[in-house]
Amino acid sequence: MNALDLLQHRRSTKKFGANVPNQQQLDAILKAGLRAPDHGRLKPYHFVVIEQSGMEKYRGYLEQAAKEQDLGDEGIAKAHKLSQRAPMVIGVVAKIAKDIAKVPAWEQMLTAGCATYAMQLAANAQGFETCWISNKWVNGSALREAFGCREFDKIVALVLIGSPQDGTEITTASQTEEIGDFVSYIR
Repeated sequence: MNALDLLQHRRSTKKFGANVPNQQQLDAILKAGLRAPDHGRLKPYHFVVIEQSGMEKYRGYLEQAAKEQDLGDEGIAKAHKLSQRAPMVIGVVAKIAKDIAKVPAWEQMLTAGCATYAMQLAANAQGFETCWISNKWVNGSALREAFGCREFDKIVALVLIGSPQDGTEITTASQTEEIGDFVSYIR
């Protein structure tokens, strides 16, 4: 799939096969993240790869987040299910430097988001499914500690990665989106 086709047809899925990127493929994914647009060349992010052997710890972090936020038994069950959804997860932490007037915190957050998307695309380009998760899970203190978060850092993504469930090609949209309602011009 060429780059434009991937950009115009990509979509997330929550169904994964068991295969994960090998080290060379993972390195390519991470290197793509390092090329995100970055005002000031701050590289205001950190990536945490959770491999299959770390999924039990990951589950514990998610369950702790559910308990901290009083999500009840249903939340704990959902945390358990989420930890088993994909065979690999890459956590993305926005490492926010509040003292740089030239590059405000919101720009640093956008850079971390761009890095996340670049990694998704790099994984998709190599034949892996992805899904970007955030929501309440990223606020758990155990997960923040495991990811090395400082006070102003923000976990912006848990990128789920795995092979296509049916073992063939990644999930794509059947058609491109219509742009009419989302674009205006100044001429």
